[in-house]
Amino acid sequence: MNLFDCEEDKEEAPSMAARLAGNVLATATHHHHHRFTTWSMTKDPFLESALSRNRRWIVNNQIKQILLRSPGRVSTVRSLQKRFKTLDLQGRAINWLNKYPCCFTVFTESPSTELLFGFSKRMFALIEEEGSVMEAQEPVMVRRLAKLLMLSRDHRLNVVKLNELKRSFGFPDDYLLRILPKHPNTFRIRNPIGRRNSMEIQLLRWQPELAVSAVEAVAMERGTETRFECALPLSWIKTREKFREFNDRTPYVSPYAGDHRLEMESEEKRLVGVVHELLSLTLWKKLSIVKLEHFKREFGLPEDLRGMLLRHPCLFYVSNRYKIYTLVLREGYKGSELVEKDPLVVVKDKFGELMQEGLHEYNRRRCLVNLEKKRKKGEILVKEKKVEEKEEEVDSVEKREERKRFYKVLFDENP
Repeated sequence: MNLFDCEEDKEEAPSMAARLAGNVLATATHHHHHRFTTWSMTKDPFLESALSRNRRWIVNNQIKQILLRSPGRVSTVRSLQKRFKTLDLQGRAINWLNKYPCCFTVFTESPSTELLFGFSKRMFALIEEEGSVMEAQEPVMVRRLAKLLMLSRDHRLNVVKLNELKRSFGFPDDYLLRILPKHPNTFRIRNPIGRRNSMEIQLLRWQPELAVSAVEAVAMERGTETRFECALPLSWIKTREKFREFNDRTPYVSPYAGDHRLEMESEEKRLVGVVHELLSLTLWKKLSIVKLEHFKREFGLPEDLRGMLLRHPCLFYVSNRYKIYTLVLREGYKGSELVEKDPLVVVKDKFGELMQEGLHEYNRRRCLVNLEKKRKKGEILVKEKKVEEKEEEVDSVEKREERKRFYKVLFDENP
């Protein structure tokens, strides 16, 4: 399940580039929302479930980022309280931290000092594991970045724009410093104007071994003809028939072939292939449509991107959950589960499980405390055995409800 919509994570103390991109996206989102109101697509309950964002995970991931940027990975509860508004939270920070004892620990260095918080031992171990996975996945990131640049018209992409999608593609915050200096013969940073928001990443050499799309890779593995596959049920007879006609009219066109004045039908097949390949390169097989539209020029996408996406429901699913239009690759999911999970996704899933475990423990303790208060006040007079049965029943209800919130609804239309 996709509990982790990395694109949705908010950054504390964002860079100037991020703020510039945010302003552009905020303006564009207002205009795009008006245009998208006429969009319609039959709802897929499984994909809608996979797109549901978990607000708790998003907030705790932001708190994690705050600690990672703090000296010694420790910060004051007071400083977190000041940031509560930027985290869209109300109440006391100490109460929030206490809800997740498996993730965070609250302590003081001495009775006279203020409250501090840091990572629990298990959370620290998970962060170390994430770092190891990130390091092991670096060659994959290099190939993914190269393929993105190969898909673009001029084999270069604006850094500010790319930063808006970096989490979707699994790039770390420091990917410019982590990846590019190690591969000077493959990438370079260019800034023709000299402004921060004009910085670009350029591909220096074409790599033919990477110019193989996900569709072509599957066909080669199976020894079959290269063509798109419909991920809709057999009951969608008319839709599948139209898709079959689209597949049969012209041969598959590789998204890495470039836009060399193809005939109209072949050109649409190439553009569909470009969007399919972009989604295939993401961790969660989904992208924000608003953000994708900012790359129309770079990837040669059509002006009527909306119309093209809606013409191919066998491949793409459009969701407006949370009023955020998200594009999902249908074949990337089986029900509400990803068909293949990137190692980084697996680690992020563990973070969600650790959160859930801590929240269950917090709810259990709170229930016991409340029962004890009622017993002392004489509001309940029951034998110990019945109390235990009640505790088990409440605990079970809490777990069921929490699992529903964590696992039963998932990843946005898709983003």
